[in-house]
Formats: sequence, structure tokens, C-alpha cells
Amino acid sequence: MSRSLIRLLVVLSVIAIVGILTVQAIWLRRAYALGERQFRQTAFVALQEVADEVARLNNIRQTRLAVTQLSTDYFVVRTDAPIDPILLEHYLQNAFRRHRLLTDFEYGIYNCESERMVYGAYASSKQASAGQPTKRISRKRTLPKIKGYTYYFEIRFLGQAGVVAGQLDGWIASSVAVGLVVLLFGYTLWVVLRQRRLTEIQRDFINNITHELQTPVSTLRIAAGVLQLPDIGQQPERLRQYARIVNEESRRLQQQVQNILQLARRRQTGFAQVRTPLDLNEVMAALAGQYSPPLQLDLQAATAIVEADRYALETLLTNLIDNARKYCEGTPCVVLGTRTENNRLVWSVADNGIGIARTHHKAIFRQFYRVPTGDVHDVKGFGLGLYYVRQVARAHDWRIRLESAPGRGSRFVFISRPGTLPKETGITGVVVDGVN
Repeated sequence: MSRSLIRLLVVLSVIAIVGILTVQAIWLRRAYALGERQFRQTAFVALQEVADEVARLNNIRQTRLAVTQLSTDYFVVRTDAPIDPILLEHYLQNAFRRHRLLTDFEYGIYNCESERMVYGAYASSKQASAGQPTKRISRKRTLPKIKGYTYYFEIRFLGQAGVVAGQLDGWIASSVAVGLVVLLFGYTLWVVLRQRRLTEIQRDFINNITHELQTPVSTLRIAAGVLQLPDIGQQPERLRQYARIVNEESRRLQQQVQNILQLARRRQTGFAQVRTPLDLNEVMAALAGQYSPPLQLDLQAATAIVEADRYALETLLTNLIDNARKYCEGTPCVVLGTRTENNRLVWSVADNGIGIARTHHKAIFRQFYRVPTGDVHDVKGFGLGLYYVRQVARAHDWRIRLESAPGRGSRFVFISRPGTLPKETGITGVVVDGVN
């Protein structure tokens, strides 16, 4: 399956998911609005029944609608007669139970003689339905007077949203089910894409390792063929030359196999097996003397003690040094440095190589990844060196920062604890990994 087809399928899948979620949200919103409208209609009918009961109690005949809705949850009910608070609450509770309006509410009664709200209470239909005493709290300051009204009471439903939401259990359950299906679909899509990427990485690694191993094997076969010539013993200089080629290529082949086996072994046993106090200045100085010409040192830290696995630390530095020497168009210049910063030890490996574009700063630490160079592969390798560097840094709780730009070299900075490092002037910097 081509990449363009996969991208098209991903785009169409995302559009379908967004469409499903949008439609579900629209229907859920409409269902909630319908529930609110049904609640208001039911409340209107129940309050009209309460007004009729109050009228019959006072031998008054209602000639008009007694209920006026001022907002979505606020109603005013005319009674045209004095209202007894205890009877009113009894009528309200009975009417709400008949119409299944089991929600909390507050109400107040207006006295036209004193022109003030003389009674206010907070009541719960749920408590009343369970036979529990009704909780009352004074609400005289929260229910205002209505001009033009004489005998009336006001009521506000505080639990309207809960009642409406309770009526949408089926819609909410279906929305959760749709959301779960979308999540599972998205996870499946992510797994498929990830598996495809791993397959591509595996294919590239097999192609790369086949190419890398084929070169020394072919060279060894040619050298072996020359060494089998009958008259090779009469050409001592040629014999020594091909013997040297066999020795170098066999070492190269052994080193490549060893690198792969060592990485696999470290992934199982850990990249920081045995941590001991190490003087980083001493380790860098000893390592610099092994190269010709020796590497440059910038050891500013007076004390550079780290708790580390010595083999892993030396391998980390060796990988960076080898990359610096390989990816350089002129004479390699590698600088190993240490310094202290905010009571933290910071060390680095800098070079004057070809540099790395910012778009590749994070990707180069992936397993088997190599910066694309087209069909030209002048530098040999499997793409495991910087992956090993990142794994060692993670195992030791070190943080890596890469500072690099094309044509301006690279600088790998390590810090033992997470922190913000100062940006270098004139060079691109990005933090590529961090472990808390």
C-alpha cells in the first residue's frame, strides 16, 4: 500500500470521526433542549394545578392563566387570595410528585398588605418523597417583588439541569459508546500506522545491514582469492598488503556484529548496570589521548564526579566522537568540555562537522534513523550510535540538548538533572530529550 493511499485513508478517517462526533453533539444538544422544554411544560401544568387548588380553597374561580414564566427555571403564580405557607408547600409537593418533578426548588410568598415577601423557603421534593423532613432556608433577599401583582408566589427550580440530564441517560450512554468506538478506532489506526513505520524501519535496517556486511565480506572474498594464487608466495609485498586487508576487514566485520549484539544485550540488561563514582575530566582526558591527533579538551569544571556505568559512558562518548570524525568534510576538530552551571555538572562534545538541520534534531535519536542523503551513502553505519546515546542518557537521568545547524557543526550537551540550559549565540538549539 502506497504512502499516498495511506495518507488519504487517514484524512478520510479523521473527517469521518469528526463528522460522527459533530452529529452526536448536535443530537445530544437538541435532546437536552427538548428535555428543558418538556420540563418547563410539566412545571407549568403542575403550578397551574396548585393555583387551582388554592383558588378552590378560597372559593375563588380562576378566569385567566395563573402561571407566568420569567426565565427557564423561574415562575410567578397568581392566586388572587392570601396563601397559607404550609398548605402551599403541601400542594406543591403533591403536584410535583404527580408529575414526577423530583427536584429541589425555592419559593416565596408575597403579602400585598405589607408589600414584601413574607415567606421564603428551600424545599426538596426528593426528601419529601422519601418521607424525610423538608429543609427550609430563608430566601427573602433572593426573590424580588413583581410590580402589578397582588397575591402571588414565586418559585425557582434549582435542580432543573439535573432532572433534564437524568432524562437523557440513553443519549448519554449512546454518546459514551460512540466515543469509545471512536477511541478504539483511533487507537487501531495508530497501531496500524506505528506497525507500518516499524516495518519500514525493519526493512531499511535489513537493507542497510546487508549493504554494510556485504562490503567487508566481498573484500575478504577478493583478498582470499588473491592469497590462494600459486605464485603469491613469490610476491611478499603483495602478500603483506592483502593480509593487512584481510585483518582490517575482519576487524571491521567483527566490530559491526559486536555493536549490534552489544546493543541487544544492553536493551535486555539495562544501559546503566553498575554505577560508580567517575571523574569525567579523567575519563575524557584518557579518551582524547587514544585518537590521533588527540582531541581538544575544555575541562572547566574543577570537580566533575558523576555516578555512571563506565562502559556505557565511554561508549556514549566514543559514539559521538566517531560521528564527529566521520561527518566532517575537512580536518576533524572535536572538543570535549565540562563546566558547572547552577550547581549542576554540564558536559559536552562539540565538532566542526557538516551539522544537522533542525528538522532532524529529534529524529536522529531514533533507532536505525539516519539523516537522508539521497542515494549517496559515503558514511557507513546502522543508525544505532545516537540511539545508544539517548538510551544511556535516559538510564542515567541525564538530559540531552543538541545545538546544530548545517555547515556549523554540532554540539551535544548533557546535564545530570533536568533544567533549562542557556541558548548559545548564533546557533540553533533544541532540547531533544529529558528525564525527570
